[in-house]
Amino acid sequence: MVFAIPHLALTVGGIVSFLICLGIVLTKHLHGSHSLDSEAGVQKVHEEPTPRIGGIAILISAVIGSSLAPPEVAALLWPMLLASLPAFFAGAIEDLFKRNGVTERLLATFASGVLAWWLTGVSLTRIDIPLFDWALSIVPISVIFTAFALSGVANAVNIIDGFNGLASGTVLVCLSALGLISFQVADAEMAKLCFVLAGSIFGFMLVNYPKGKIFLGDGGAYLLGFLLGWVAVMVATRNPYHVSPWAPLLACGYPILEVLFSMLRRRARTLKLGHPDRLHLHSLVWGRVCRRWFLSYSITTKNAMVFPILFLFAVLPAVLSVLFRSSTPKLVLSFIVCASIYALIYARLVHFRWVFPKLRVISRRKR
Repeated sequence: MVFAIPHLALTVGGIVSFLICLGIVLTKHLHGSHSLDSEAGVQKVHEEPTPRIGGIAILISAVIGSSLAPPEVAALLWPMLLASLPAFFAGAIEDLFKRNGVTERLLATFASGVLAWWLTGVSLTRIDIPLFDWALSIVPISVIFTAFALSGVANAVNIIDGFNGLASGTVLVCLSALGLISFQVADAEMAKLCFVLAGSIFGFMLVNYPKGKIFLGDGGAYLLGFLLGWVAVMVATRNPYHVSPWAPLLACGYPILEVLFSMLRRRARTLKLGHPDRLHLHSLVWGRVCRRWFLSYSITTKNAMVFPILFLFAVLPAVLSVLFRSSTPKLVLSFIVCASIYALIYARLVHFRWVFPKLRVISRRKR
């Protein structure tokens, strides 16, 4: 397969994203009454009010990048970006006006999934489980299942959006795995599409990480979650003979496991599914590891250390998805292994049995 990276779309998209993010940060005194995220709250871990509208930069840069992409890639990107608008605007309304509840945002991401099917005619028709595959052969069931799955991925990315670089960096890991899978099965269009989206995300990340000068916000998180989910759907449906539907699922393993465990945890504690708390894996890594290992560092630096730690876990399912892309049994086993590792780490942290000792080598505190 002859594969040429879409350098122009990738580079311009990244530069535009970076410049818009920088502009938002420099002009926050003009729009801060609506756009700033307070440092007070259950899940807030930053030192000063920060713009939470980085999703605007990613959306605009992705649109510009798609206009510069090869025609066959643009033909895939435009419907995807158009379908993402309900999810993005539902989150953006919450970011700017604090008027959109969790239910409304989930319904909007579901609507984006239905719109994506209406624009493309694509939906999941198999998960390699006979009874379910028969049900998915019925179009309405297939569309509802696909929209529900996309809503789940969008919500998963929103859940892990709690520390600098974590959500955007994780999505880059997942997109890299999906791009590699596409490249391996000679689906050049999807591989290039992943590059274009990655450029827009990377431009945002340069301002977001490590200092946290701008945040994705709900709009950006739902946007990235939907786009990631739709790329996963497209990779599976475009390559049915070479890619198991479990490969894209495993590629997005970390955020998917986070939302599944969060649902189970909140149901066990009789809490609402949208109830905020500090019991996510990334919150425990922050509280049990970063705050103890990096005692004398600033909150911002401690915040930034969460991503490198969880990056290691996010890479594991992504790598396994690439290695076993066509073998459903191996992929299912890999998913179980990753879920078990997640559960083990989580249990150790939440029960205070894996609290790392204070390390004098890392601390800058003077004796």
